[in-house]
Amino acid sequence: MSKYTTLLFDADATLLDFKRSETEAVIECLNTYGLPSTPDVIEKYSQINAEYWKMLERGEIEKEKLYIARWQTLIDFYGFDCSAEDIGHDYPERLAEKSYVLDGAVELCESLHGKFNMYIVTNGQKMVQQKRLFPSPVFKYFDKCFISEDIGHEKPSVKYFEKVIEQIPQYDPEKTIIIGDSLTSDMQGGINIGIDTCWYNPSGKEKPCNMNITYVAKSFEEIANILLK
Repeated sequence: MSKYTTLLFDADATLLDFKRSETEAVIECLNTYGLPSTPDVIEKYSQINAEYWKMLERGEIEKEKLYIARWQTLIDFYGFDCSAEDIGHDYPERLAEKSYVLDGAVELCESLHGKFNMYIVTNGQKMVQQKRLFPSPVFKYFDKCFISEDIGHEKPSVKYFEKVIEQIPQYDPEKTIIIGDSLTSDMQGGINIGIDTCWYNPSGKEKPCNMNITYVAKSFEEIANILLK
């Protein structure tokens, strides 16, 4: 019998195929504005975007500024002739249309459903996350979805998790675990609030020695084994 009763699942790159969604949306935006959509440009955007989200997690930038700043940084890097405001406003609409789940995510959620109280904890833009999550075949397995824009704080902030916990019936930190791919938002968030953590690490990255992560899983099968044992 599992020691856990409550599961907090990250969404992007844990259940949803964010990389595919991002790539398709970036290509569409670049093509619309007559900019090259080569693999190096797409990868550069992805790197810039990831860095800006880490800045947001650290409280170094406001979310509304992030949406434009990431594109301005890309435009400046390549010397593109384009308005960061225009492409920055178009991009979320394109991204919201891209809802894909990772292979095996539905089967994982189905195997856990009914055995745990399951919640989604996700940063991101409310409109984008709702349009990608709500139609997703994994969404039906979850009791509630906590989007940072609704909560008013971002993972890994303690304030974010405190607001989430307020809405979880019979919450017990000893019986709660967070599962996610991000060290800086999911794992650090779990550590900050004092719950167990399961790092979804399919690429086999080295576990940071300065983080007390409870479990590391390279596959959905390993996640299921950890939770159901």
